This record gives sequence, structure tokens and C-alpha cells, in this order.
Amino acid sequence: MEALTEIVRMGKVRHIGFSEFPPTLIRESLDLSRERGFEKFVSSQPEYLLLQRDPETEVIPLCRANAISQIVWSPLAEGVLTGKYWPGSPPPADTRATSERMGATVGRRMDEATLERVQLLRPIADRPAVRITQLALAWILREQNVARRSSARRVRSRCPKTLKQRTSTSTKRPSRKWTLSRMNITDDRMAQGRRRAGSRGGL
Repeated sequence: MEALTEIVRMGKVRHIGFSEFPPTLIRESLDLSRERGFEKFVSSQPEYLLLQRDPETEVIPLCRANAISQIVWSPLAEGVLTGKYWPGSPPPADTRATSERMGATVGRRMDEATLERVQLLRPIADRPAVRITQLALAWILREQNVARRSSARRVRSRCPKTLKQRTSTSTKRPSRKWTLSRMNITDDRMAQGRRRAGSRGGL
């Protein structure tokens, strides 16, 4: 904390943040800032998405109460939440799942139960004529503690088609009325998915 404070006050960085801190470390950092005058963290970078909602329990409420914003990483689950991977089918060519360099990390999300649950989003996304990608991002942006612009930048892609789909949602935070109505449907359908897939977490 002392070193981070020094580089802020030297003008080398404007603000400081952390990634994947548990609640205990967040509280310790806040105590150090209050008691010793260190610079305060202003951003948190958790894994937060439809498939990983653990931050909702403690991290987000704690950060919200202390003016720390969320800049989420991998909000589309390394491409799984685009809906392009189908259960029982090999992954399409030229995707992350077929990459020798990146396939190992996305592989942990490619089990049949997860892919079946993701496909349950398809009829929900079709109702307002949006894609699964846009629905997944809108779900994240419904959380007011998520820093919209910073999180939107993290979903940029080398693929122009995917980028266009993503930015059409990311440029504006969805209305609370829209997201609540969509999330009520999502929760109902995800409950069905959990029963079918025999899973307790995520969707």
C-alpha cells in the first residue's frame, strides 16, 4: 500500500485498484487507508458474469458501501456466453476453444451442463430481438456498481461482427425496467436449467 501510494503521489498513476480480492483483504486495505493515510483503492476487478455470481454475496455490497467500482473481467466467459458453443457438438473452427494457446482456459467452461444452461438464454434473448451476447452484457450492466465504460472496453474483440454486437449493448446501460423484466424471466428459466443440468451455481 505504501508503494502504491507513493507512485500515485508522484503522479505516475492516477488511481489504484485490485483484482480478485476477497472481502477480508478489501477491509484490510480500507483500514490501512483510514489509519495510515494510504491512497484508497477505487476499483475492483472480479470475475463476475452470469456463470459466476459469487461477488454479489459480499464483494459488491462491500465495494458499493466504500465507493469502489467493479471492472469485471471475462464478462462473456471467454466466448461461452455468446452461444456459439452447442452441447454435444465440437466447437467451431477459429474460436478460442480450438486455439492451442487459449483453449485450455476456456475448456473449464465447456462441460455439457454449462453449455445447456447457456442455450436456455436463446429464447429469452430472441424476445426483444437481441443476441445472447447482448443479454449477458445487459445482465452485468444492470448492477450499478459496475463501471460501464471500463467494462465495455474489456469486451472488445478482433472480430468486427462480434464487436458490433457487443457495443450495441455496451454503449448504454439498460433501463432498470427492462433488465428487471428480463432477469425475472432469466431466473425462472435458469431454475429450470439447474434442475435439468443438476447444477447449483451460475445460471
